[in-house]
Amino acid sequence: MNRIEMMNCPMDCATMDETVEAIAKRITDGVFTQHVVVNVAKIVNMQSDPELAESVKYCDIINIDGMGVVWGARMLGFDVPERVAGIDLFHALNARAAQEKQSVYYLGAKEDIVAKATQTMQQQYPGLQVAGYHHGYFWDDEAAVVEKIKASGAKLLFVAITSPKKERFINKWKADLGVQFVMGIGGTLDVVAGKVERAPTWMQNAGLEWLYRLIQEPGRMFNRYMRSNSLFVWMLLKAKLTGKTH
Repeated sequence: MNRIEMMNCPMDCATMDETVEAIAKRITDGVFTQHVVVNVAKIVNMQSDPELAESVKYCDIINIDGMGVVWGARMLGFDVPERVAGIDLFHALNARAAQEKQSVYYLGAKEDIVAKATQTMQQQYPGLQVAGYHHGYFWDDEAAVVEKIKASGAKLLFVAITSPKKERFINKWKADLGVQFVMGIGGTLDVVAGKVERAPTWMQNAGLEWLYRLIQEPGRMFNRYMRSNSLFVWMLLKAKLTGKTH
C-alpha cells in the first residue's frame, strides 16, 4: 500500500482486496494492527483536535472512506484507486474471520442494537465466532470493559462508537486489549441491526451517502456535515492554489 499525506493526515492508497489481504497477513504473522478510516469530517476535525490527529497518525493502516476524500486526493494529484468503506471492510473481515475460525468482539451502540447486530452477523456468516459484545456506554469504568475484551480471547475487535471517542479509546487502551486487530466502525452496527438504512449503491458511488444519512438524522447530522463539508472544500481549494498538499 502506498501511504500519502494530505492536509496533515496520512492515508493508505489501496483497494479493498489489498487492504483485506494486508490485514489478514498481519494477523497471521501475529503483528498487532490498529486500523482507522478517514472521511471529510474526520480530516477537518483533526485540524483542531490534536488528540484525534495523534490517534489517527499512530494507526498501522489508514483507509480512505468517503468519496469526497477520494476526489479531493485525486484533484491534488494523488493516485487513489478506490474508496474503502468502513462498513464494507467490516463485512469482508468478518467473512474472512468466519472462514479462518478467528473470533471477533463487538463493542459499541446500545445493548439491544449490538445484540441484534451480533445475531445478524452470525446468521449472515455461518461459523463466525463472536467471543463477546458490550454496549458503548461504559465510560465510568473503561478498564473493566478492556479486561472483559482481553479475557474473551478475541482476535479482532470492532469498536462502534462515534468519532473522536473511538479513536481516543483505541489509542489509549490498544496495548491492553489482547487482540491482534482493532478497528473503529462508527455507526456500522446500527446499519447491521436495521436501525439505520444505508444509502443505495448509486448514492454511495456518487459520493452522496452523507446526504442520505442527513435525511435520516437531520437533527444530529446537519451541523456536522454542513460545517465539515464546507471547511473541507475551502481546505482543498487552498491546497490546490498553494500547492501545499500536506
